[in-house]
Amino acid sequence: MKKINVLIADDHTLVRQGIRSLLALTADIEIVGEAADGREAIEKVRQLAPDVVLMDLAMPNMGGLEATRRIRREFPATKVLAVTQYDDSEYVIPVIEAGARGFVTKMASPLELASAIQAVYRGDSFLSPSAAAILVEECQLKTDTEGEKDSYQLLKDRERETLKLIAEGHTAREIAEVLLVSPKTVEWYKTNLLRKLNLHNTADLIKYAIRKRVVIL
Repeated sequence: MKKINVLIADDHTLVRQGIRSLLALTADIEIVGEAADGREAIEKVRQLAPDVVLMDLAMPNMGGLEATRRIRREFPATKVLAVTQYDDSEYVIPVIEAGARGFVTKMASPLELASAIQAVYRGDSFLSPSAAAILVEECQLKTDTEGEKDSYQLLKDRERETLKLIAEGHTAREIAEVLLVSPKTVEWYKTNLLRKLNLHNTADLIKYAIRKRVVIL
């Protein structure tokens, strides 16, 4: 029987060990490696070519969102399944748009997690009930595209560059290095972006950038 090779990406050792122990009981799933952050996850995918990556979102060095986007682009044969403690729209929508084939919470049962892995491995999608509800609500929202067009024209060049880098998953320090400014200046750019675009947080900026094609997934 062909086993599904799985890589676990999570910055908490106990979480990785717990998932490994739970999945050890599933005959067709084999854990082939672990990663503690997004950068390591990408490197392990390059080395091990897993079928599925269980991707946490909040990790140091590189978060799961940017790692998911890069894996989708560089290793399309590897499927990403987001596994996180959060299940609100700030997390569900961006990671699905970044290329994850599924989304489950860390409250999922071993059977649900195994089913999710098997589904994304087959090429299907898998969403926990709460994530599915969020996607339905998002699809039902109407976007004022003309208003967005006008607001984008108000942005200065540095603000547009900052928006793009934020949407790509870079930290304030990384953005500061690219733009040759201080992290404090980057935070000031971000504050102006939120004010000018009438948005509330980083997740809103990411979704806005995706809708405006500032970044292409």
